[in-house]
Order: sequence, then C-alpha cells, then structure tokens
Amino acid sequence: MINIFEVLETNNMVEKENLDVRTITMGINLLSCVDKDLETCRKKIYNTIYEATKDLVATGEYISREFGIPIVNKRISVTPISLVGGACCKTVEDFASIAKTLDEVAKKVGVNFIGGYSALVSKGMTKADELLIRSIPLALSTTERVCSSVNLGSTKTGINMDAVKLMGEIILETAQYTKENDSLGCAKLVVFCNAPDDNPFMAGAFHGVTEADKIINVGVSGPGVVKTALEKVRGENFEVLCETIKKTAFKVTRVGQLVAQEASKMLGVPFGIVDLSLAPTPAIGDSVADILCEIGLEYAGAPGTTAALALLNDQVKKGGVMASSYVGGLSGAFIPVSEDQGMIDAVEAGALTLEKLEAMTCVCSVGLDMIAIPGDTKATTISGIIADEMAIGMVNQKTTAVRIIPVIGKTVGDTVEFGGLLGHAPVMPVNPYSCEAFVNRGGRIPAPIHSFKN
Repeated sequence: MINIFEVLETNNMVEKENLDVRTITMGINLLSCVDKDLETCRKKIYNTIYEATKDLVATGEYISREFGIPIVNKRISVTPISLVGGACCKTVEDFASIAKTLDEVAKKVGVNFIGGYSALVSKGMTKADELLIRSIPLALSTTERVCSSVNLGSTKTGINMDAVKLMGEIILETAQYTKENDSLGCAKLVVFCNAPDDNPFMAGAFHGVTEADKIINVGVSGPGVVKTALEKVRGENFEVLCETIKKTAFKVTRVGQLVAQEASKMLGVPFGIVDLSLAPTPAIGDSVADILCEIGLEYAGAPGTTAALALLNDQVKKGGVMASSYVGGLSGAFIPVSEDQGMIDAVEAGALTLEKLEAMTCVCSVGLDMIAIPGDTKATTISGIIADEMAIGMVNQKTTAVRIIPVIGKTVGDTVEFGGLLGHAPVMPVNPYSCEAFVNRGGRIPAPIHSFKN
C-alpha cells in the first residue's frame, strides 16, 4: 500500500526536483505492411500506426493529470524500416518517401518523435539496408519527427567496419543537408553496438523483431531527485552514498512502473519495460554532471569521474530493478553534452574532453551523445570515433552509441543552439591525427573470444 508520506514525497519530487516520466513509447510491429508496391506499403504503414496510436497522446495526458506526474513525451517506435521497405524500395527516394509517411502519421497522432528508420547491420548489409542508410540524409532533412538508428556491431558478431566507414560519410552528409539549421539532422541519428530491441528513448528507439505486435515501454528520469537526495548525505562514506542512490532510484522507478501499467491497461497494449535511465535536460538542477559534482568532483571530467559514474550507474540499476517487474532498454545514466547544463559547464571550463567522455562511456548506459564537433571534421575521423565506441560495447558486452554532430560552418570555441530538450552545445575539439588507413581497410572486426559461449 502507498501511504500519505510516499504521496507527499513524490509530489515534492515532481514540484521541486524535476522528476518526470520522460516518455511513453508505443512499439509497433510493421512486418504485416510489407508489400511489393510502394504506395500500398506506405498506406499500410500509415493505417497500422494510426490505428494503434490514435489514443496514445490523450492517454498520456490523462494519466499525467490523474496522478500529477509530468509525462514529457509520447513517442512511437516501429520495426526497422529496412526490413519493412526492402521489397518495394529500389532507390534512396523510395525509402525517403516512407520516412515522409512516418512523419505524417506522427504529426497526425501528435507524438513528438517516431523512431525506427533503422537498419541492423552488425555482420553485413543487404541491398535494402545499404539503400536505407544512404537515404538517411534525405529522409532526415525532409522530415521533422523521424529518428534514425543503425546497429553497427555486437558482442556476438563483431563490428561491421564497412558500415562504420559508410556511417561516417552519412553523418557528414546529413550535417550538410541540414546545415541551415546547425546540422540538426545529426541530432536525430545515432549508431549503436548491441542496440536493445525495447529502448523507449530517441533517437535510438526501434521495435525489435522479437517483440509482440504492440508494446508499451516507459522511460523515467530523475537526475534532480538523486542530486537532492545526495545533498543530505554530504561527507558520508560510500556505503551511505550507495544506499541513498539505490533508495532514490527505487522511488523514481516506481513512478515509471505505475505509469506504464496504467497506460498499458487504458490502451489495451501489453506492458513491455521501464527504462530507468537518468536522462538529463538543459534545465538547471536536472543534470547527471551535477550528481557527479555532488559525489565529490569539482567538475565532471576531473580525476575520479569514471569511478563516480560507475558507482552511480550501478546503484541506479540495483535500486531500479527492484521497483519494476520488467526493466530494459538502456537503463543507467545518460551523459549527453548539449542536453546537460553541468556537462556544458565542464566542457567550457576545460575539464571535460572527448577522450574523457569516451572513458566514461565504458561504465555508463550509452555512449558519446549529443556532442558537437567542427564541421570540417573528416568522415574517416568520425568513423574512427564510432569504431572506438563500438569496440567498447563489443568487448564489455554492453550497449554503446554515438550521436555526434559535425556542425557545418562552426569550429572549436563556437556554440550551437538546438533549442528545447536538445539544449545547446560548445563545439568540442577532435584529435587531428588521421585514422584513414585504418578505416579504409574494409571488412569486419571479429567478435571477441568471450562472445563464443555456446
């Protein structure tokens, strides 16, 4: 039973500590939409998504009012479009037309993003996979709400370096296509190693082929709640610190579980998972970097940062996993630059570099996220950065990702304004030395020896 103290405590977290449910995401299987005729396929996609999600936004708003819990975003994820469109798409333009269909239905039902303009190429690329990937710049520059992701590697298969090389070029091309808007298209594009099938967060959400026809996944967020709790135990030892984070993560995740169950019941769609990631926003007091400072660092990036982040990530998972019947997605701590004011401050102070961020990704949920780099960065350099991050995920049997934004016309020292939840970012320097010969070798990096567990 929930007592009055817990109700008051939750209300306080919502009102004063930026607690929110970041997203309710409905995943939808589109394999029934496969057709050899492009127009028929597009109509099937539109109708399937519309029928499944027409009540999603209204349901989220009702739950938010009923329980007094902000639900910031309502989103959709779909089966990777390379699988759905493979039979009817013969050109880049064909695939981009499906992206426009996704955008149209997303606007019609009122969600802020739709994810799944995706390809899974960790071991090899089909013709459809490659066509979709090559269509990404056109698709993201001609739509508003479509998000794209590509899985380039896994612990079981290794890293597809041909796809890594291609994605370096595609990211740069997407930046060029959207240069009038500070290369914003790249903020809707992410590459993965070990991509989860049930991630509710954008830009990486897609509906995995192992999932049911429809599913409800919820992403919670509470960096401000964790920081406030830690303020009360300043100077205490690590045991007290860890217990405080665990207990707080439990409370935050219980809110997500409540919302997920209610949305599932109202929509008649099975409950999938709660993703208990700490997802920051540009709002003051809603920062993962500020939690690291509260743990005892002058800035995120100072010596001890990786250890502090490892502690935080582990305790969040230990506390959260007890609060929900199903935990999944990414679950842990996001460390984007542009979406976290504390991270921005650390970069501007010179405390946080791209290399230190890469080290931090070894122990947190995702990877190099929402990082602005100079627009004249070479495609092979971007591919090298991606390869490093894929290797971390592959060897450590974890999800890693890269969402990097080469901002055309900007250089180190400039600031990029994305607005809204995407915030703003200082353009960070990139190692100037070439990896071109490495990236151009082609082929696949084999899976590590510990992948062979049969």
